[in-house]
Amino acid sequence: MPKPRTKYVCNQCGAEEVQYFGRCRSCGSWNSLVEELLPPTASGPTRTAIGTVSRSSKQGRSPQKTPQSLVSLTLPEIADHPQVRFSSGYTELDRVLGGGIVPGSLVLIGGDPGIGKSTLLLQTANQLATRYRTLYVCAEESGQQVKLRAQRLGVDGGGTGEAARDASLYLLPEIDLDTIIAELESLRPQVAVIDSIQALYFAALNSAPGSVAQVRECTAALMQVAKREHITLFIVGHVTKEGAIAGPKVLEHLVDTVLYFEGDRFASHRLLRAVKNRFGATNELGVFEMAEQGLAEVLNPSELFLSHRDQETPGTATIVACEGTRPLVVELQALVSPTSYPSPRRTATGFEYNRLQQILAVLEKRVGIPLSKLDAYVASSGGLNVAEPAADLGVAIAVAASFRDRIVDPETVLIGEVGLGGQVRPVAQMELRLREAAKLGFKRAIVPASQAEYPGVNLEMTPVTRVVDAIAAALVGRRVGVEEEQRDERVESITEVESIAE
Repeated sequence: MPKPRTKYVCNQCGAEEVQYFGRCRSCGSWNSLVEELLPPTASGPTRTAIGTVSRSSKQGRSPQKTPQSLVSLTLPEIADHPQVRFSSGYTELDRVLGGGIVPGSLVLIGGDPGIGKSTLLLQTANQLATRYRTLYVCAEESGQQVKLRAQRLGVDGGGTGEAARDASLYLLPEIDLDTIIAELESLRPQVAVIDSIQALYFAALNSAPGSVAQVRECTAALMQVAKREHITLFIVGHVTKEGAIAGPKVLEHLVDTVLYFEGDRFASHRLLRAVKNRFGATNELGVFEMAEQGLAEVLNPSELFLSHRDQETPGTATIVACEGTRPLVVELQALVSPTSYPSPRRTATGFEYNRLQQILAVLEKRVGIPLSKLDAYVASSGGLNVAEPAADLGVAIAVAASFRDRIVDPETVLIGEVGLGGQVRPVAQMELRLREAAKLGFKRAIVPASQAEYPGVNLEMTPVTRVVDAIAAALVGRRVGVEEEQRDERVESITEVESIAE
């Protein structure tokens, strides 16, 4: 009996090796090679894979070159087919998809376990089932489990009988790929959901479900069926510890759209972010809120990220971030306190850590705040991850306000990028940000000097060129008396406790 052959496949990039390496030689990731069994090769003469031997070559003569018809077309020769999108039933999902669902497209949705991927897709399938034939392949759960969750979410799945066959929700608890493809070709649904791709099994491969080969081959086979039958396919993908979709990167290359469902599991809101979209813009953001009846849309997310705006708190600043074409007004909080360690602590929640280090260095060098001896903590309210440079000015003002125990006017927004020289640089989509701030009732905006002329915006514009000027313009309020009184009360209570203990 021949010894089974094995190969090692990288679960990050899909590269194959004949022996194990601690680091992939293609993508450079560590401990990513997984051993897989090779299928047995058939004995006998090999066949020519592509093409056949010409008659002239058999007779010993060199083949003559004959003109062949061109298959490729020029760009003007390609017929125009306008994209006909249809709604998913959720405005936030349509926004992330680029305006609606494109027939025959493949959409990959990834996220942490328990974040709400299955809930979102089951509710979306229920909305689509009122107009289209929809198939929900539950590879990880039984049909009874899905029905229990559907009853909790208020999902009825459409009607029954022949009258409702063209618009209804069908469940298929199956992991075998051949059975799923046969059902897709027989039922011919307009929309299908695969939950999840890591649970499917292709019998022609010897590897276990969820391996690199299984995920890659199952996705490729489903893509061919979806393109041939014009079926819109939603695929659920698990994520790794680093937050990336499990499986090789080729999985993201095969699909048309990649969505990430993120958010704090202990918070009520969820964020749906597009990182790849062949039919629309990327970096769009959809906001949902987890309620008793499942996920509900948040049509005005700025109010969600503005917490306790009416309370005067030192170290708090308001910015306007942009996710794609959506402006979001976010509250930033900073806390600066003396350190008790040899090196001060730096903590950033919802903000890039390296960017925070850069802003703190600018404040110490250009403004003169001795932050090298102080702990600094920065967080964005609501758990939103703010990654763009337009939030730099808000972080700098929040840190300076916390250091001086002063209050920034709650009706003021701060927009600008901070350079290493201490200058305030312009940012993109400024007019869109200002209009969102004015709509929410803000009265004043501190912006770069080159972007202070917008006559149609009902805001008092304060142009600044340096961080020092922005701090002088923002920290005009009084020193926090309430905080000092509370601090004195805490000191007195601690003294009383110590005297009683003695």
